[in-house]
Amino acid sequence: MRCHIMAKPTGSLCNLACDYCFYLDKSTLYPHRKSRCMDDATLENYIIQHIDAQDTDQVLFAWQGGEPTLAGLSFFQKAVDLQQRFSQGKTIQNTFQTNGILLNDEWCRFFHQHAFLVGISIDGDAALHDKYRKTIAGKPTHKRVAEAVSLLNKHHVEFNTLTVVNAVNSCYPLEVYEYLKQLGSRHMQFIPLLESTKEGISERSVEPEKLATFLKTIFYHWVRQDIGIIEIPFFEHTFAAWCGLPAVTCEFAPSCGYAFALELNGDVYQCDHFVSPEYLLGNIHHEHIKDIMARKACKTFGEAKQPQAPECGSCRVKFLCHGGCPKDRIALSSRGLSELNYFCSSCKSFFMYSEPYMLMMKSLHENGYRPADIHQFLAD
Repeated sequence: MRCHIMAKPTGSLCNLACDYCFYLDKSTLYPHRKSRCMDDATLENYIIQHIDAQDTDQVLFAWQGGEPTLAGLSFFQKAVDLQQRFSQGKTIQNTFQTNGILLNDEWCRFFHQHAFLVGISIDGDAALHDKYRKTIAGKPTHKRVAEAVSLLNKHHVEFNTLTVVNAVNSCYPLEVYEYLKQLGSRHMQFIPLLESTKEGISERSVEPEKLATFLKTIFYHWVRQDIGIIEIPFFEHTFAAWCGLPAVTCEFAPSCGYAFALELNGDVYQCDHFVSPEYLLGNIHHEHIKDIMARKACKTFGEAKQPQAPECGSCRVKFLCHGGCPKDRIALSSRGLSELNYFCSSCKSFFMYSEPYMLMMKSLHENGYRPADIHQFLAD
């Protein structure tokens, strides 16, 4: 058995105040917390247990936040030393999701030396990015993020981009895509924004129809120009599912339950999107990660992902999405319950649009060709 853990060494602490951030308010879970960073004992416990819990020869450490650079470079130097000390002969890999604001030459030399894969959060060019991604004082951040990307390129650090698709940038799919290409991104993750409030869905959230158009527009150009060069998890997953391969992203997997979130005090939660008291599984100072993984609650949580909405039962593309992420199941189904994925129509529209391409790519794959060779058969 194995698990994925998103470690948050600074908890919800961040040096930005993005309008749509869902994690900043997690600070209310720990009103008496005085520490700003995971202590040495917790870090060592985590590294030892995480390596021990994996039944594979490769172990992935995923660092996120809040903003992980606030832990300081010395924290991650210590983490790497501990990983090497307790590796058990396994290959260690590190990913690091950051807003980029604090990156400098020293950080980038460290990332390059230890082969970190760095994720940069960026929502497009200055006009699109600065709409919602601001400093605590409300100032724009795009210039500093773009400078961080230049530093990563300068030091030959492998990086990808994470873009939150919202009400504004969803109207400019090609502009977003071309801008990320210009930055040098060769792996683009697009995360649709969905904020539910007491009044309903926030105005920042992307509308399902706009999300569908966003994905289809980018796909049209990607499959003709950049397939095999640029990776887009949403597209890669769709192809994998058509070929009967394991899900590339957890949101479209048949079940979940083993993608945990680790807070700075050692608390383990069921998922990054379910960090709340009812989903607290335990603490690594009191029990081993392997024991937490074996809990019935993990299995129950994972099995609960199977969609119950009547629409899903009769959907011909259910095998591609399995109802999507449970956090997005807030739309009313035909039986009047909040159990349907808010982006159901978006996904279905994209899956139907891309089906002919996916079937052609599958045929190429089955006949010994590269799926990326599809671009040779498509007109511009």
